[in-house]
Formats: sequence, structure tokens, C-alpha cells
Amino acid sequence: MTAERRDGLAEEDRPSEGPVPTDGSATGAASDAFGTLGGETRLAIVRALSRDAPQSFSALFDATDEDTSAGFAYHLRQLTGRFVRQRPDERYELTDAGRSAARAVRAGTFTTSVEHDAIDVADDCPLCGQCALVATVADNATRVGCSDCDTTLVCLSFPPSGYESHDTDELPAALDTHHRRRIDTFDDGVCPDCASPVSATVEPAVDDDQSTLSSDSSNVHCPVQVVFECETCGSGLRCPVTLTLLDHPSVVAFYHDHNRDVHDRPVWNVGREWRERVVSRDPWCIVVSVRFGDEELVLYVAGDGRVVDDRRHSHDDTDRSSGRTTTASPGGTGRETASERTRHGERSRDEGDATDGATA
Repeated sequence: MTAERRDGLAEEDRPSEGPVPTDGSATGAASDAFGTLGGETRLAIVRALSRDAPQSFSALFDATDEDTSAGFAYHLRQLTGRFVRQRPDERYELTDAGRSAARAVRAGTFTTSVEHDAIDVADDCPLCGQCALVATVADNATRVGCSDCDTTLVCLSFPPSGYESHDTDELPAALDTHHRRRIDTFDDGVCPDCASPVSATVEPAVDDDQSTLSSDSSNVHCPVQVVFECETCGSGLRCPVTLTLLDHPSVVAFYHDHNRDVHDRPVWNVGREWRERVVSRDPWCIVVSVRFGDEELVLYVAGDGRVVDDRRHSHDDTDRSSGRTTTASPGGTGRETASERTRHGERSRDEGDATDGATA
């Protein structure tokens, strides 16, 4: 049976904390908007304007299968105002909402479910070290797992158009880039889905069958995650602290000074040179470090995921043999590598507290 880890990267939809109208106005407006797009004639108008805009009434009529101009005019009137607008020269073009609808239609967001055979992934497993990773796609979600230790490392969604427009061997890199950018946007405090404010907190990473950890200092060795939540649409993300630091200026500069690129490794295995350790839980203080040769960069992260300080240290290789820098397997009492903690999964709103993936 394949094991799925919960202490890594996971996207999730949570109930929104923002104000919810009690008069049904929000639900009614959404229902009206989706209803307006119903029908092949109206979608044909949106598709035609997304390909070539602005267009005249007659050009749009020719782009549909409507038999009469009167019937076509009715459908065009239903779209006008919300999805389509008429210009002073009497031609028509899409509104911003219309362009968003056209992109969703062309990308297959609501209409396409992608399945794909197993794809070999040219990266080592962060758990067993074997080069035996494979990616499988089902219902627009990609799972990256190790066929040697039988563990799922990644289960993250990807737009249908992304699967269809990339060659098979390009999919893992595209998935990595897509979710790396989502982490960056969440970390900047902006929701990548609706552009609303995002909150960030550090929380323990706990399996479903484990009890919630207390704030006692004896639990400092348990893995933690940064949890991002959108205050409006409920979109969210949880991931190891390390993944939120990959584009920090000090990290980018450190890699550059050592002739390396922080983007060379995927988010499911950032490299064993990373370490992550909780030194305090009240208040939160997480120490994340990365080392090349005799030089080490150390970053100190607070409970809201912010880097409050960073320092570089130069020391002998023998420093790493001391007890304060031992590497332990997940769940152990030593310091765990970031690679070992980067197990990924995805959660949907319908699944509630269940995770469709490796972590969370």
C-alpha cells in the first residue's frame, strides 16, 4: 500500500473568514452570471470575441449556428453588460469578466479532466535516495511518487491546458514552476486566485491519527509548516518553512556566490544541504539553514513566516559532526533535512479534513 505523507506542501480550500452576505445576493449574482453563459450560441460569441475583437454584429452572427438574426440578437443582449460591451463604433468586445470566462473555456478549466500514463521523473527520492520517481495524472492532479519506497511525494493540481500544451517530459518541470510561483505569491501576502489579502501562520504538521501538539518546549523537534489562508475566497497553501525562503534575497545571493541556482532543484526535493529546526514554540522561532562547503547561511523565521534575521557563518567541516546538527529521519528527535520534509499533497473543499495527497 502506498504511503502518503502529510508534512510537506499542500494546497487546500478553507471556509472563508470574510463577511458573507446573508440575503443571498452573492449566491444569486453568481447563479445569474453562470446562467448567462449557458447555451452554445452565447459561448460561441465569447469564443469568437476572444479570438478576434472587436467584431461587428454580422461577424458575430456568422460565427454562430443561429438561424435567425433575431434569435442571435436575444443571446447577444443577455451577454451585453456583464460579459460583452458595445463600443461607440457599434462593434462588440469582451469585458474583463468576459475575458476571464473565455480563458476558462479555452483552458478547459470546467470541462476537461486529464488522465495520463506514468512519467519518469529525473530526480532522486528525498526519502530513500533512489532515482525511482514517477508522475501519474488523474482528474487534473499530478502525483509524484517513489516506486522504490512506495511513497507519494506530490499530489498537486495543474490546469488541463498545461497538460495538453506541454510535452510529456516537460510536465514535471512545468508543475514545479507553477507551484513555486503560487508559493511566492502566497508568501507575498496576495492570493494567486482572487488577489485578496492572505494571512500566514506557523503550525505543527500533524498526521490525521496524531493528537494536536501542545506548545510545550519538548515538542520543538516536531515538523512545522507555514499555513497561508486567503481571507476572501478560502484558497490556501501549507508547506515546509524552507519552501517559502527559496526566493529570499539572502538565499538567492548565497546560491549565486557558490555558483549555484536555487531553481535547479524541484520543490519535492530541494536538496539535502537544507536543514530546518524549531528552537522555540512560544513564541515561534524556526531556524532554517543551507550549507555549501565551509559556509552556511542561517535564517531565523517568526510565527508569521517572516524572516527576522539572517547570518552567514564560516566553519570547519567538523562542526557538522556535532550533536546540534545531526540529521534525523522524519519523526526523530534530531534535525530533519528540508528534502525529507518536502512531501506534497492537495486538498479539495469537498474532502474537508481529508487530504488527497502526501501531506498537510
